[in-house]
Amino acid sequence: MDYPARLDVTPMDNIARWRPLFQWVLAIPHFIVARVLGSLAGIVALISWFAILFTGKMPAGMANLICMAQRYSSRTQAYAGGLVDAYPPFEFETTAADPGRYAARVEFNPALENRNRLTVGLRIIWAIPALILTIVISLVGFVCWLIGAIVVLFTGTWPAGLRDWVLKAVRAGLRLNSYMYLLTDEYPPMNFD
Repeated sequence: MDYPARLDVTPMDNIARWRPLFQWVLAIPHFIVARVLGSLAGIVALISWFAILFTGKMPAGMANLICMAQRYSSRTQAYAGGLVDAYPPFEFETTAADPGRYAARVEFNPALENRNRLTVGLRIIWAIPALILTIVISLVGFVCWLIGAIVVLFTGTWPAGLRDWVLKAVRAGLRLNSYMYLLTDEYPPMNFD
């Protein structure tokens, strides 16, 4: 595992032509659940921030809850972005390891012990460059999704380069959120991978 938060998706070359028009609409219930879970993860991350500052450790239960919320959000984004065609499960297992029952697999290796209190204390400030890069990658990914959706409407296939940028956007968001929600002290990679 290169980074402590990893998203693997089995690429689909052929996709039903209707999917770009409606798949993101079908994901709306998941977006609502992901938003609620994201808010809960934010509250847990704030509590974890204090726990790490005082003890140097992140409680495993809190880390696992954040992992579950991040996994749910990443699966929803992968589905809405047309990276997978199977509808995501409403699954709420609080584990770092992916249960492996969905085409978009999200694995975590959260840092629980010996946390760097300085990087945790200043996390919001230090994350600004990664946030800017993630916004750029996400904007490019969105444009690639729009172009790819038009191509899929006419050809039924995802152009590999466009699909890869959509996947890069979801991965960049996952890495940034894992860093911001204190799952790791490792800075998100500053590249377009």
